[in-house]
Amino acid sequence: MAKLDYEGPILEIDKLSISFFTRLREIPAVMDFSVTVQPGEAVGLVGESGCGKSTVALGVMQDLGKNGRTVGGTIKFKGRDLAEMSDEELRDIRGNEIAMIYQEPMASLNPAMKIGKQLMEVPMIHEGVSESEAYDRALQVVTDVKLPDPKRILGSYPHQLSGGQQQRIVIAMALMSKPALLILDEPTTALDVTVEAAIVELVRDLGKKYGTSMLFISHNLGLVLETCDRICVMYSGEAVERGSIEDVFDEMQHPYTQALFRSIPLPGADKNSRPLVAIPGNFPLPHERPSGCNFGPRCDYFEAGRCDQGDIMMESVAGDDRHATRCLRYKEIDWNAPLALADKKEKGEIGKVILKMQDLRKYYEVSANALFGGANKKVVKANETLTFEARESETLAIVGESGCGKSTFAKVLMGLETATDGQILLDNQSIGNTPIEQRDTKTVADVQMVFQNPFDTLNPSMTVGRQIIRALEIFKIGKNEAERRTRMLELLDLVKLPREFGDRMPRQLSGGQKQRVGIARAFAGGARIVVADEPVSALDVSVQAAVTDLLMDIQREEKTTLLFISHDLSIVRYLSDRVMVMYLGHVVELGTTDQVFAPPYHPYTEALLSAVPIADTSVQKKHIVLDGDIPSAMNPPPGCPFQTRCHWKSQVPDGLCDREVPAVRTLPNGHQLKCHLSDEKLAEMEPVIKMAAE
Repeated sequence: MAKLDYEGPILEIDKLSISFFTRLREIPAVMDFSVTVQPGEAVGLVGESGCGKSTVALGVMQDLGKNGRTVGGTIKFKGRDLAEMSDEELRDIRGNEIAMIYQEPMASLNPAMKIGKQLMEVPMIHEGVSESEAYDRALQVVTDVKLPDPKRILGSYPHQLSGGQQQRIVIAMALMSKPALLILDEPTTALDVTVEAAIVELVRDLGKKYGTSMLFISHNLGLVLETCDRICVMYSGEAVERGSIEDVFDEMQHPYTQALFRSIPLPGADKNSRPLVAIPGNFPLPHERPSGCNFGPRCDYFEAGRCDQGDIMMESVAGDDRHATRCLRYKEIDWNAPLALADKKEKGEIGKVILKMQDLRKYYEVSANALFGGANKKVVKANETLTFEARESETLAIVGESGCGKSTFAKVLMGLETATDGQILLDNQSIGNTPIEQRDTKTVADVQMVFQNPFDTLNPSMTVGRQIIRALEIFKIGKNEAERRTRMLELLDLVKLPREFGDRMPRQLSGGQKQRVGIARAFAGGARIVVADEPVSALDVSVQAAVTDLLMDIQREEKTTLLFISHDLSIVRYLSDRVMVMYLGHVVELGTTDQVFAPPYHPYTEALLSAVPIADTSVQKKHIVLDGDIPSAMNPPPGCPFQTRCHWKSQVPDGLCDREVPAVRTLPNGHQLKCHLSDEKLAEMEPVIKMAAE
């Protein structure tokens, strides 16, 4: 059990202020921040990038680097002020009583040391236990974190494990000394949604088993709903609202919390009839915060002469246990007023078929021993017989976990790879075997891509305007420099960026602004098909809403076909017309959004839907957690590709799933499934996501 020699709060942060000092100025990162974590309680810390969440965590770990300093307030752990402890006392507490799990698992693992040895070090160093006892404890925690074949795992190196398995090992390492407080800093951001669901369930169960208190840092409100008892919402260095999950989700009392919820796609949001409402303006830089309320310049309820005067303090909200808000007007606002809806959008008329894929296959040949070029060749089957079509003005979402072949098919479409078999027809012209350097300018301009990470796609030494003009030159648009400059400014208008951004360098832009430049460049040649590969997954929720709406607006205007690759089913449900679900190179389900999000499902789609965290207390979800990891495309299982993880498999007679790849079946209204389940079994399926009122 956790060390239970202390009765009061495990963690008490009171009026904490942390600043970073540069040669020029003091930059306040966290101001007047208070939060309390009781024994066995999980508290979620939510906010956008740069709001100070991770700085709070580093403050608790007393690890602010040489430029960071606590300039006010206290952090008490089990009643003792951490700032007054000696280095030796802190060393003893870190890793032993307070453990931290970071976003990137490989940053916490030693690549040259076997997993078992890394886990055994913790109790041997902190508690001086013997090697054999440490091994037994390591075996126990690896079993606790539900890893297959624990003995083999202990004998493996980190690179031999998948990302989800590595993150489980890091959690196991943190739990080795049964800490009283576990800090999790975005522990699932880099993981697939199905792996994320398993990790979240694991963290919740282990917290209960070990009696550990948790501080869970995330920008995902749905995840916090599923893992935490209480929540603290941060904005620009300050806590703006604190309370239980029910208080804050159902009885919110701060305009920023309300604005966050309006910008995430909850069930019922629809890109045409109920568009998301993005938060206007931008997040303030730490040295440019407004006077008065930090959220004032972006707030719907701002009152000049009142909200912009002096410091605004947290106030307790009457009638609710430990619910507080940093808003002067919270009593005057009608929180239940119907949402002033964003303008309804006209649905773009879906036109003729522009893109057709028929039996597309993409195989890679690799040496079995790549390092020494062994004689044995292995084939990686990245795409297996992909067949679909996409129409003008349509959004087709392509969904699946990492390694399912989504990006491979995008590369073949772009001409960065050529198809092994089958064909891709653009306006009935075959392009699947034409690499990009042999494609004519019009084809290159017609098929463009928006990438996941906006930071890697812009040239850091060229102005934004120059990069767009360069694309126009390549696409042979405009007779001269002046015409191209005019078109560049029009493109900036199209992506809703100020025209003066044309003279800025990429480093002067935020992530969301860079992604808009990427979109402007993709549309520079009047693209007819745009492949958007996870275009908003690296962006904050409030920015996501603005960028997705921007893509939709441009699509309506330009009649673009959008192929939207994502693993976030909430966004897919919000913006797609049709959905294609992929698993291990196969298309396992294809249909309209309504068909795919309602039963009957392919068993994999059912598990994907169950894994999506939804930030709505009125939603009830069927609970399905997939066992095991995705098999390797180099060594796929026989028969149905999903059979190793499918909980419906026992409903199919004669071991058919183990022997034969299912044929594609077309259900009524063109809904396609690749599954051996009988029509009767499919008819038994129940909805995964239900609203409580239903």
